Amino acid sequence: MRIDKYLWCVRYYKTRSIATAACKKGQVKVNGASVKPSREVFPTDKIELKKDQIIYQLTVNDLPPNRVGAKLVDIYRVDTTPKSAFEARELLKYSKDYYRKKGAGRPTKKDRRDIDDYRDDDEE
Repeated sequence: MRIDKYLWCVRYYKTRSIATAACKKGQVKVNGASVKPSREVFPTDKIELKKDQIIYQLTVNDLPPNRVGAKLVDIYRVDTTPKSAFEARELLKYSKDYYRKKGAGRPTKKDRRDIDDYRDDDEE
């Protein structure tokens, strides 16, 4: 089975075209090597994929006949992703809440006060 089809079947990607694009970008590795979307996957292969700033690590148990339900995914793969990867993502989520992208809209009330305070300090 192709790697893009496998990742779609075990529900790591919503569509097969997204899985194909991820393979082309080099976000998917099989046994440590970046692969094309057409690479065949076999049981006991180790797959690493980067999605949402998390590097998922999984081992192929078996090949599904077609896309499977979420409850049946564990039959076809073993997820060996370390817990620290998910904890790092939580920290990123909190840091994004505080900062605003540069040039994204007008300043908030707090930003405006900080700017005014900065200008007052320069004038004195």
